[in-house]
Amino acid sequence: MNIKPFITAALISSLTLSGTVMAAGPGNGGNQRDTSATTSTELTTIETSDLQFMREEEKLARDVYLTLDKHWGNQTNVFANIAKSEESHTSTVDYLLDKFNVEDPVVNDTIGVFTNEELQALYNELVATGTNSFIDGLYVGALIEEKDMKDILAAINQTDERAIIIAYSNLLDGSKSHLQGFVQVIEAQGLTYEAQILDQEEVDLILNDESSL
Repeated sequence: MNIKPFITAALISSLTLSGTVMAAGPGNGGNQRDTSATTSTELTTIETSDLQFMREEEKLARDVYLTLDKHWGNQTNVFANIAKSEESHTSTVDYLLDKFNVEDPVVNDTIGVFTNEELQALYNELVATGTNSFIDGLYVGALIEEKDMKDILAAINQTDERAIIIAYSNLLDGSKSHLQGFVQVIEAQGLTYEAQILDQEEVDLILNDESSL
């Protein structure tokens, strides 16, 4: 069956407001790097804000998956397994914050608590949606991974710091693998997965990339 949950359209509209994947997210300055001001000794303001956003975005993924695992963990271990990986991802960004002396936006690591107001609202919406049904939960997971990939690619385009590019590239590989994991469970339910944020061609390439498995 080729079914896409009703909730997806509403979530996508909130994620792609103003033609971006979150107005406050990575790449907020277009493709031009702002070198006129810095908030650390080494990074531009865009690089700094991208790191801070990425730190909480990876935490959001972890927190959503830990929460959904409480609801659907008896049906799949995909949420628990990927949540562990997301914990590693948010720690990777935390290392970069330390390295470049950037303030950590995660002042409270409690599940579901965020400094960024848009990520806070998104967390609330994703959890509300993902707890509606097992299928909705799986589609929320896939949606998060597509969004992560788009945001990571935007952030990569905004930096020439080698350490950051390497770290972001590793996060990108992880998100590809996570999307494959969610889609595998979705399709095991007799459904055909369709792209929610990325282009369908991009998603097809990711799903057929055995190197990410």
